[in-house]
Amino acid sequence: MPDKLTTLGLPYTSGMSSDLMIMYSTPWCGYCHRLKGELKRAGIEFVEVNIEDDPTAADLVEQINGGNQVVPTILFPDGTSATNPSLIEVKKRLGISA
Repeated sequence: MPDKLTTLGLPYTSGMSSDLMIMYSTPWCGYCHRLKGELKRAGIEFVEVNIEDDPTAADLVEQINGGNQVVPTILFPDGTSATNPSLIEVKKRLGISA
């Protein structure tokens, strides 16, 4: 697990494999719906975690975002994260050509 997340003392989320990209979201988040649709259309696999249903995930999102529950927050397989990234940024971080 990467240093940043290890330092936070928080897991990716219960029972999740570390080789998956995780999108932390909420049902009411328009930016989450947009990014989710773009990822699906691009064929990029991800697991979606609703932070309103998972307190551990909500804590992780707060730690990543300086105490704020900002979504979408993406956790990449290498342990790095991005908040409200564009599809281009996600592809770049995953090593997928645009």
